[in-house]
Amino acid sequence: MTTQSQPQPQPPPPPPQQHTVRKLVVVVEDGRDLLPKDGQGSSSPYVIADFDGQRKRTSTRYRELNPVWNEPLEFIVSDPKNMDYEELEIEVFNDKRYCNGSGRKNHFLGRVKLYGSQFSKRGDEGLVYHQLEKKSVFSWIRGEIGLRIYYYDELGEEEPPQNQPPANQPPPEEPSQNPPPHVVVEEGRVYEVPGRHVEICHPVQENVSHYQPPQVGILQESPPHVVHVQPDPHQVLPPDEMVPPAVPEVRKMQCGTADRIRVLRRPNGEFSPKVINTSKFPGETTKDRIHPYDLVEPMLYLFTKIVKARGLAPNQNPYVKIRTSNHFKKSKPVMYRPCEPTDSPEWNQVFALGHNKNDSVNATLEISVWDAPSENFLGGVCFELSDVPVRDPPDSPLAPQWYRLESGASEQNNRVSGDIQLAVWIGTQADDAFPEAWSSDVPSVAHTRSKVYQSPKLWYLRITVIEAQDLHIASNLPPLTAPEIRVKAQLGFQSVRTRRGSMKNHSSTFHWNEDLIFVAGEPFEDSLFLLVEDRTNKEAILLGHIVIPVSSIEQRIDERHVASKWVGLERRDDGCGCSGPYCGRIQLKMCLEGGYHVLDEAAHVCSDFRPTAKQLWKPAIGILELGILGARGLLPMKPKNGGKASTDAYCVAKYGKKWVRTRTITDSFDPRWNEQYTWQVYDPCTVLTIGVFDNWRMFADVSEGKHDNRIGKIRIRVSTLENNKVYTTSYPLLVLCRSGLKKMGEIELAVRFACPSMLPDSCSVYGQPLLPRMHYLRPLGVAQQEALRGAATSIVAEWLTRSEPPLGSEVVRYMLDADSHTWSMRKSKANWFRIVAVLAWAVGLAKWLDNIRRFRPKIPSGMDIRLSQAEAVDPDELDEEFDTIPSSKPPELIRMRYDRLRMLAARVQTVLGDFATQGERLQALVSWRDPRATKMFIGVCLAITLVLYAVPAKMVAVALGFYYLRHPMFRDPMPPASLNFFRRLPSLSDRLM
Repeated sequence: MTTQSQPQPQPPPPPPQQHTVRKLVVVVEDGRDLLPKDGQGSSSPYVIADFDGQRKRTSTRYRELNPVWNEPLEFIVSDPKNMDYEELEIEVFNDKRYCNGSGRKNHFLGRVKLYGSQFSKRGDEGLVYHQLEKKSVFSWIRGEIGLRIYYYDELGEEEPPQNQPPANQPPPEEPSQNPPPHVVVEEGRVYEVPGRHVEICHPVQENVSHYQPPQVGILQESPPHVVHVQPDPHQVLPPDEMVPPAVPEVRKMQCGTADRIRVLRRPNGEFSPKVINTSKFPGETTKDRIHPYDLVEPMLYLFTKIVKARGLAPNQNPYVKIRTSNHFKKSKPVMYRPCEPTDSPEWNQVFALGHNKNDSVNATLEISVWDAPSENFLGGVCFELSDVPVRDPPDSPLAPQWYRLESGASEQNNRVSGDIQLAVWIGTQADDAFPEAWSSDVPSVAHTRSKVYQSPKLWYLRITVIEAQDLHIASNLPPLTAPEIRVKAQLGFQSVRTRRGSMKNHSSTFHWNEDLIFVAGEPFEDSLFLLVEDRTNKEAILLGHIVIPVSSIEQRIDERHVASKWVGLERRDDGCGCSGPYCGRIQLKMCLEGGYHVLDEAAHVCSDFRPTAKQLWKPAIGILELGILGARGLLPMKPKNGGKASTDAYCVAKYGKKWVRTRTITDSFDPRWNEQYTWQVYDPCTVLTIGVFDNWRMFADVSEGKHDNRIGKIRIRVSTLENNKVYTTSYPLLVLCRSGLKKMGEIELAVRFACPSMLPDSCSVYGQPLLPRMHYLRPLGVAQQEALRGAATSIVAEWLTRSEPPLGSEVVRYMLDADSHTWSMRKSKANWFRIVAVLAWAVGLAKWLDNIRRFRPKIPSGMDIRLSQAEAVDPDELDEEFDTIPSSKPPELIRMRYDRLRMLAARVQTVLGDFATQGERLQALVSWRDPRATKMFIGVCLAITLVLYAVPAKMVAVALGFYYLRHPMFRDPMPPASLNFFRRLPSLSDRLM
């Protein structure tokens, strides 16, 4: 009897592999004030969104100039890593089917272009209204569109290859010739019939070539890395012997051809910048250099990473000694806990010892483990430096390995056991481990290590105090005396008080309708205190107060309306006039403004003009690279070891929100840092600030009350740097002391602005407003802006002081020019001579014309009391005018008058500086200080010349007249492009000390 064999069961198919899919959601909320295009004073708009080769459409809103869609459009991000450089284009059209005219295509109503860097993660998005832009110069566009854009990641399953179907799967059915009943196919588009949402899907072709952004846009802000073009630090010439080469050196750089710049004119003598020697290492070839394109010289280090040990002999607090022929370092001892084993300590420390290629021959590295209290030897290992591998990023880091601990020649009697896990390699300061390593040229103190800082995200907090009701005011006021009720708002150290409230019909209701603005920094941990005070008498009486957490206040990034709300006042326990638990209420409007740029620097030396809200940021136009080479001839800053002077210098650079600090080189008048940093550039009309300081905080026992001394500071305007050109220059470090101007030394820098030459985006920046849109729609006063800037400086200084290692408040305030608004006779004279230099040609022309033509009045002129300001004179001013010299008044009165004079002189000084700045910007049009601006100005002049040659002058005058007298509906509230271009021109204000 035969047994039929059962079919073997097929193994189950493997589960599909999951991968992360990123999706982008564009929620089209609504539109505002669109242009009528249907011939009947209205439009029927719809929106088309195009992203990564995918096009989707909203439904049409019939005859709506303020349409509301509230429709999400979802896209798949094909390359999440490069999403920041993908472009999202939003276009608004008028549907021709609802127009009376017989147009062939839909009317264009405007468009908006956004980049992936402006997208927010789901949960952090906000409603942003974007101004609709023109497609061409002759387009007539107005209005704005509200968008809410966010992205999220989800897990998806990878589809099996189409040419290999899974086993036991039936063949696919033939596709139906008829589409589903709920889909209409027309001209390659798919329309969903049910509901109001109509989506047009265009299939993405596989062979579509996506736009690749320029290489400079891919660079990110990175920690310091090394460059290899400078001479050996042991063979450099002193500053007096540095002579620039006769022929500038030209080399191929990372972002194009870079040539060294020679400074031909030195108007300030020894205080002028000068080129430094950039010759190669003696006997070195191009192949010997690891990074021939970077900005600083290579500094070799022997890296030793000590991870942990196991199986050690009995010990209490083990530590590691690292010794070479030139260096000796010790790790921190491990303090055991009661529950931890005593034979498996963990250190996780990296040491960077200075290394020389010539020292590798017959040299060794000794690593030994010791017990801290008893100094017992627990074992060690030894390496030949000639066998140590060389690591060059972007190579992966070396994996630590276990090594058997051995006993030394003098410790044969001790019991040695166990293993140690470590890694040893030779690298440069470009190594990833260098920023956190303990270097041999830096003491093992936290205050001496290099660090990258980020300024806190600052917001303007706007509080609108509208009115208060049912206040309990004292009834024993004198007759015909109106109570003086004020509202005091306090946020941290900031305190602002409203003006006197106006009483309504002799009731307990008071009106203010006044804005109070503060600076708030993330994270919002503080609370806002509002106090309603009765200041009728000398002593203020508190009528009620409220406490509002800043984190509970809503955020806005445009000028949309914020609803007001009533808040009840709380009652104090002591006498405040309240007879019951109810003390009245106050009406407020509160919001955190994200459409402003919070200034923490002086406006003429600002390094960033981006608004607070990230959704409003434009894409970067280039990369700014700074190589901090070193300093020469620094003066001694502190006494040491019985009168021996020394200097422990470090360098700080600030651009935008990013601060960098080099490591401290101790006891050296010629420190060599050789650290390189990069920043994203969003606006070329900004300034990079570099300062050098002497470190006092490294001495923990004597730093009480001591601050880091300033050695000098320089500024570099980015717009004055040519594209992809390296400037290697030595700048003098100047400090103004009570004894006069003092040169503290020189700092050597290498700077490069990597930007595509004359890119349309970089040129269009010159026609855009310098500050964000909210600064022009709801501007802040000059005095208010200065007060808010002082508050922002204090918040940034307090934030960076809490970092590790801390950046002292004196360093932050010096870098941000916190005292630039104070009056100085020197600054006033400098601004006056700037004006004289600008108007020198005009003064000469006026004198020449005056000699040619004389003008005489018909009758002699008499005294003019209005011109003399003699109509209404303050008695104190008259008393000061008729006072004798020297003054006979009491010292208190003289001090008051002197302070008043300083305040007035500070305002005059500011006006003089602003006037001189405008003249210097006019001169900068043809001075080639900003090469991009001069090229654009010459191009515009050429175009104007051709127009005036081809068009009669009368027609040009008529066209200009019609343009100047155009209807307000054609006017833009933002400044014109010509004014924006002029405001971005460089002046000499950033060169003032």
